[in-house]
Amino acid sequence: MDNILNIYIGFDSSNYGQQLAYDICRRSILVNSNSNITIHMLNKSQLEKSGIFHRQDNSGSTEFTYTRFLAPYLNNYLGYALFCDSDFLWNCDIIELLNYIKNTNYAVMCVKHDYSNCPSKTKMDGLVQEYYPRKNWSSLMLFNCSHPSTKNLTLEAVNTQTPAWLHRMNWCKDEEIGDLPLEYNYLVGYYHKIPRPKAIHYTDGGPWYIDYQNVDYSEDWLNYLSVDEKEKLMEYYQQQKKNTDTKI
Repeated sequence: MDNILNIYIGFDSSNYGQQLAYDICRRSILVNSNSNITIHMLNKSQLEKSGIFHRQDNSGSTEFTYTRFLAPYLNNYLGYALFCDSDFLWNCDIIELLNYIKNTNYAVMCVKHDYSNCPSKTKMDGLVQEYYPRKNWSSLMLFNCSHPSTKNLTLEAVNTQTPAWLHRMNWCKDEEIGDLPLEYNYLVGYYHKIPRPKAIHYTDGGPWYIDYQNVDYSEDWLNYLSVDEKEKLMEYYQQQKKNTDTKI
């Protein structure tokens, strides 16, 4: 495979923490990459202004809940494109993922998490964690954009289809979903801690939230912050604490 890859990262403008998560995810990719890559921000507001994205429901937990499925369209349904959530931290050259493309019959490749033995947990907003088929499979997707099934992700489909149809990858056949190794979408708190995952996914909440500042691999993420960002993060922690105290 040629070492060329378009990478689409989800972006959420709802608070400083989410915006910082995007910046650090992007930075970690660039720091570890020696390859020809291009990173694209999936900015919901900009996609709406351009007329590309116009879903009427507000069921998404983040602003990129649905925009992630626009990656093949934005890639002109050509070649391969990678999507990842913004709460990832990369410890490897992301181009490595192309080495796992052994079968062009796959429409998409992902880490196939199995939640059957996962304990009950809460998410970063305090809500009970829900489990459903293929949960978190869509948090990292390597799209074969020219595959006939991937072309089912039309603008109309992304804007109108159900969350289940999109996230459970019902737009392709089961046998068209390829496997990526777990270490490229390592869910913090769900697996035994290992020395250095290829990509750390702070899926329940990352160090940008005061209640998750000491989660596993938090230091890995904090080490990417500039002095100015660390100061702003401390201010954001205080804002979160103040908001929590106000609710009590």
